[in-house]
Amino acid sequence: MGKASTPRALKDNEAKAVLRMVRISPQKLNLLAQLIRGKKVDRALADLRFSRKRIAVEVKKTLESAIANAENNHSLDVDDLVVAEAHVGRAMVMKRFHARARGRAGRVEKPFSHLTIVVREVPAEAPAAKA
Repeated sequence: MGKASTPRALKDNEAKAVLRMVRISPQKLNLLAQLIRGKKVDRALADLRFSRKRIAVEVKKTLESAIANAENNHSLDVDDLVVAEAHVGRAMVMKRFHARARGRAGRVEKPFSHLTIVVREVPAEAPAAKA
């Protein structure tokens, strides 16, 4: 006797990947999330590949993981995938102190973030017949 499995949170045409505890502020990570949100996955991968942001490598790996989950776990067609959601959440913040003048200390915050990417299969529409 085991406990009943929980129902799937996503629809049948969706797959997701999550990147947790990445050492960057949510504000900076959200710039890349906005860059890929709503785009076809091949275009989003190209945008991330040529992005000059340091964290783009990690975001690209997460997007590739979501694509692999869609293909291998849910049998979705990779050519029809679109980045349906890309949202950023706050994680912990490390607090550190820097020595300042006259014996004082300045507080330094080192934030961490979470990134969730959901890809959805959107079948390509057939071209309209010409009359």
